[in-house]
Amino acid sequence: MISSVFLGTGSYIPENVVKNEDFLQNAFYSPQGEKIDRENSEIINKLYEISGIRERRYVNKEHVSSDIARLAAEDALDTSGFDREKLDYLIVAHNLGDAPYENPRMDILPPVASRVKAKLGIKNPYTVAYDIPFGCPGWVQGIIQANYYIKSGDAKSALVIGSETLSRIVDPYDRDGMLFSDGAGAALLVAREQEKATGVLSHLTRSDAIEHVDLLSMGKSNNPEYKQDSTFIKMNGRKLYEYALTNVPPLVKEVVDKSGIPVSDIKKILIHQANEKMDEAIVKRFFRLYGIRNIPDQMMPLTLDQFGNNSVATIPIMYDLILKGKLEGQEIHAGDPLVFTSVGAGMNINAFMYQTP
Repeated sequence: MISSVFLGTGSYIPENVVKNEDFLQNAFYSPQGEKIDRENSEIINKLYEISGIRERRYVNKEHVSSDIARLAAEDALDTSGFDREKLDYLIVAHNLGDAPYENPRMDILPPVASRVKAKLGIKNPYTVAYDIPFGCPGWVQGIIQANYYIKSGDAKSALVIGSETLSRIVDPYDRDGMLFSDGAGAALLVAREQEKATGVLSHLTRSDAIEHVDLLSMGKSNNPEYKQDSTFIKMNGRKLYEYALTNVPPLVKEVVDKSGIPVSDIKKILIHQANEKMDEAIVKRFFRLYGIRNIPDQMMPLTLDQFGNNSVATIPIMYDLILKGKLEGQEIHAGDPLVFTSVGAGMNINAFMYQTP
């Protein structure tokens, strides 16, 4: 049978470190446009307690999302040794396209994937390049789509990239802006003929738009006197938290059950790095659906503390770092069953089960 397996991974983590204390001089406003009458140190400490973020990374002024997507792609291609001219698909997940430092507005024409293909120097006209704007679950959805192409026999390879420069569209007057960051991750999925199924075993996606479409959106600055003609990422944190805790665990359970892998065999859950407390609560609720209360050590890797929430890039960056021995205390071995899952704007949730070859 044909399996979809990862041949190589790559990532790009920006060099500019922005620590929590760098926000001490900011003026924070509520969504209602009122200045928050609390010490910034208290606001920042509260954010750290909830999110686990102590620092994040921002891109250099000259970089846009397609630039760092190319760098992550080059890393994945180097790791795999794969000939880029033989790629069937090049899929780029993002939400805001290329937002230049001088004029931070969404730019998605031509598609980011087309720009990345050009920057990689790929001449093959049958390397199909397209974008996925699907909120934070975009990279996971790209893997799901690539798996369909490979399992159908239509393709033998797909390079799936998640790239984001959220620092360009965060409101400096919004506390939630401290959550977001920049980065890119990539993974090469290829076809492999095997007697026993491995690689991507099962997957599932859901979209809840009627009641939850505006939990993450774009809007004006919280500061009513801020005159810059821009829109910024906005989040209803409390309702998003409730939505994720209610809906992610049962979806992940369904994916695990479809795979035929016993829950006791799962070695890692690679979950979107949105909020440490939320992620921990999701994983606990997932295991409780099986009556399990003691979660194995090292089950849920975290990169939030160092890199913040860089949206579609969180999972592929984390996966790449683990495979290359760059995430302390985390290892993946042959035969390990892994769960990949994400939740984000839409609201969208997805997951896939992966058996490491």
